[in-house]
Amino acid sequence: MKMNKLYFLLLLAFPGLSLAQVDPEKDAVQAVVMAMFDGMRAGDSSAVGVLFLPQATMQTVMVTDNGPEIRNGSVAGFLNAVGTPREAVLDERIWSYDIRIDGHLANVWTEYGLYYGDRFMHCGVNNFQLFKSDSGWKILSITDTRRKDADCWQVQPDLAGELGTLIDSWHVAAAQADEEVFFGSMTPDGIYLGTDAGERWERDVFRDWAKAAFERETAWDFKPHSRQVYFSANGQIGWWEELLDTWMGPCRGSGIAVKTPQGWRIKHYNLAFTVPNEKVDAVKELLKP
Repeated sequence: MKMNKLYFLLLLAFPGLSLAQVDPEKDAVQAVVMAMFDGMRAGDSSAVGVLFLPQATMQTVMVTDNGPEIRNGSVAGFLNAVGTPREAVLDERIWSYDIRIDGHLANVWTEYGLYYGDRFMHCGVNNFQLFKSDSGWKILSITDTRRKDADCWQVQPDLAGELGTLIDSWHVAAAQADEEVFFGSMTPDGIYLGTDAGERWERDVFRDWAKAAFERETAWDFKPHSRQVYFSANGQIGWWEELLDTWMGPCRGSGIAVKTPQGWRIKHYNLAFTVPNEKVDAVKELLKP
């Protein structure tokens, strides 16, 4: 599927969605945040300092034995820490970006894990506010959270692995006629498009239609391969394309998934025949009424 067609399908499924790679302003905002963390890793306080406005502030929200607290920091203190020689690299790894912009104000929400070399320190979120000045986007404030509890991300989330596992188990569920896993892997409003032009099913309608198939030992057995997976900048939406070996011959599937509290769930899937270009005319003849 061509990128412009895929983006059109995303817009249909998620009104108002704007992907980072087609929004230069968001790219510019993200570049400032990335440059700050690159400067941290390099220990270059000068490169980091020029990214801040003179009046910029820094704060941390954390929970202590006395309850939740706000601790005030300073850009000067931060720059001093960045420039202090260390035996290992101070490495803040960013796992997702959620960027919102209104005119000259931008807000960036990032999930992170902080490492000293390979040693995990803590994790949380950063909330950046940036202002677009005559010289470009500058950091106005940073507020972060910090924790080490059992819910903390101690390794970078493997989004491709997580989504790939869901898709693979979804195909296996059809091969094993596991109705609960197959339909439970879709959102309640999920859509499945079959190869016939009339086959557009919402999940529960699809479940009713496929009931007889799932009463067999195998509903259908599609073997996926050559999968490509993509993600939105905030890591909450994934989409993919894959080739399938099926009883109908080679097919292509493409889908959209969303991250829910229960994990990844499939919101839209499109199953299509693949027809070699040199056989299109013959297929057209077969399809004539």
